[in-house]
Amino acid sequence: MVSIRLIFTTLLFGAAAVLFGGCGPSQTDRTSGEEEASTPFSAREIGFFDDPAQPTPASGRFIRYQVNSGFVDTRMVDIWLPRTYNGETPHRVLYMHDGQMLFDGDLTWNSQEWQVDEVGGRLIAEGRLQPFIVVGVWNNGDFRHAEYFPEAAIAHLPGSVREDLRRRHLGDPRADSYLRFLTQELLPFINETFTVETGREHTFVAGSSMGGLISMYALMEHPEIFGGAAALSTHWVGLFEQNDVFPEAFRRYIADRLPRLTDHALYFDYGTARLDSLYIPHQAAVDALLSAQAPEGLRHLTLRFEGAEHNERAWAARLHEPLLFLMGDE
Repeated sequence: MVSIRLIFTTLLFGAAAVLFGGCGPSQTDRTSGEEEASTPFSAREIGFFDDPAQPTPASGRFIRYQVNSGFVDTRMVDIWLPRTYNGETPHRVLYMHDGQMLFDGDLTWNSQEWQVDEVGGRLIAEGRLQPFIVVGVWNNGDFRHAEYFPEAAIAHLPGSVREDLRRRHLGDPRADSYLRFLTQELLPFINETFTVETGREHTFVAGSSMGGLISMYALMEHPEIFGGAAALSTHWVGLFEQNDVFPEAFRRYIADRLPRLTDHALYFDYGTARLDSLYIPHQAAVDALLSAQAPEGLRHLTLRFEGAEHNERAWAARLHEPLLFLMGDE
């Protein structure tokens, strides 16, 4: 018999919503600087009896919030607290995108998960990582592409390509508003609600595919907030077919922002099968750029995984690599 919580999740989101979202109308006007939220931020804890579609932890425990934002639409945020969390000892914080795909394959559209609680819990228990919590921010399937596409990189695209991007997949750009939500609303809430280390050197961001792009973007736009970013299977092609124009725009953006990463960590990786195979030449070009222009204080690493495909099972199998690179003391 299919579980009640799996039915609940399937009805809410559907199979296709988690991959590459479509487009929609703009919610807020985009301006430079510290844009004011249109509505006050609020977070309401959601108990299991109110929402049975909650992850079952392999280790530690979860707290789910429904958050209302002045910058993005209402969404869920799942907090993973490892067994070491006692409310007294400060923990590091890892912000991750596509939060509904991180913890429990019984609840996801493809029955796969990142196994963040298993991998993170094991690394902490083995003493290979200092304790950290994970803030899993759910995507909005309708706006996922618009929220995760680095907005400043659009300026490096030809005008005709920008319009095609808007028409086909993006709609109005939303990445800067998404980052305002993360940095101006969610991060202060986490810092006030949980016992965490609040310094840049203890705060990290990670994701895959489009989530890899927005993780890189978060670090480069807010190096004063995030100490490192992990971008797995980074979606350099921008859309869904091989091309050079989007990867070139991303590289030009990176070249502009690299001087800001004076004491940070930046991790990339990719597989060699299916969609990931499209990234191979573009990741090589990014690696060449980093080798030539990265500031002395930037630690960067790129790993290649032969035969790895573009899915949560593949990312789970290598999740220990970015976690150890970003937060390990080895």
